[in-house]
Amino acid sequence: MTQNGVKVIRNDSFAHVVMCKEPVNSMDGDFWQTLLDSLEALEREPAIRGVVFSSGLRRDVFTSGNDIKELYAPLTNKEKFTRFWTAQTKFLARLYKTPLVTIAAIRGACPAGGCIVSLACDSRIMTDDPSSCMGLNEVALGIAVPRYWVKVMANIVGTRCTSRLCLTAAMPKARECLALGLVDEVVPRAELLPAAEKAMKHLLRLPSSGYGVTKLALNGELADFWEAQIPQEVETVYSVLTAETTIGALRSVLQQLTNKKAKL
Repeated sequence: MTQNGVKVIRNDSFAHVVMCKEPVNSMDGDFWQTLLDSLEALEREPAIRGVVFSSGLRRDVFTSGNDIKELYAPLTNKEKFTRFWTAQTKFLARLYKTPLVTIAAIRGACPAGGCIVSLACDSRIMTDDPSSCMGLNEVALGIAVPRYWVKVMANIVGTRCTSRLCLTAAMPKARECLALGLVDEVVPRAELLPAAEKAMKHLLRLPSSGYGVTKLALNGELADFWEAQIPQEVETVYSVLTAETTIGALRSVLQQLTNKKAKL
C-alpha cells in the first residue's frame, strides 16, 4: 500500500521504503510525516533489522528535495511551517540514529532534502547514470543549508569539503561523489537494488546489538541535539523565509518551475 507517496515493502529481515510521489518526490509535510511513521513502525517489528530507501519514480530522481511551497512564505503560515519542519527534522534525526541498518539506493538527481536523507543513512549506493548527482544545493535557491544538515555532511566528508560543496551549491556526479566519500559505491542502473540488497545482507551478518549501540555512540548526541533544537530552528528559519529577499528568491524559483511545467 502506498501512502502519501511512500510505499513499504518487507523482505524477510529488511524492508524497502520506496518513495514514489510523482513527478519528482517533492517533500511536503505529509511526505516527511509518512517517512517518520514508516521508520518508527519498522523499528517496532522484531524481524526487521534494516531499511533500503529508493525512488520508484518514472524519471531519474531520488527526490527533488523539499516542496518549495512549504518554504515560500506567501503560501504558508507559521503553524503550517512548524508542522512541516517538525516532521522533517524528527524523521532525519531518527533516521540518523536508528538501530536499523540503513542504505540509500540513489538513481538520478539527489539534491537538498534527498541528499540529507541519503547522508543520514549508514551507506549510499548511486547509479552511474549521467543524471546521477548529489548535494546540499540550497544556496543556489537563495536560502541557507540547514545547520544540522551541514554537520551531518561534515561528519562524512570533513569540514573543508563540506564548505566547498555547500557554499558553491555543488552537485557532483556519481564518480566524483565516490571520490569525495559522499557515496560508498557506484553501480550500473540495473545493479542498483541488487547491490543495495547485497550490502544490506553483508551488514546484517553483524550482531544487531553491537551495531546499534555503536551507531548510537557515533550519531546519537548530534541526533538528540538536532531534535531538541526544533523550536529554536523553526523560529530562526521562519524569520529568514519571511524576509523580502528570501521571498523574492523563492518567487523566482517557483516561476522557473511553473515555466518548466508549461513546456512539458
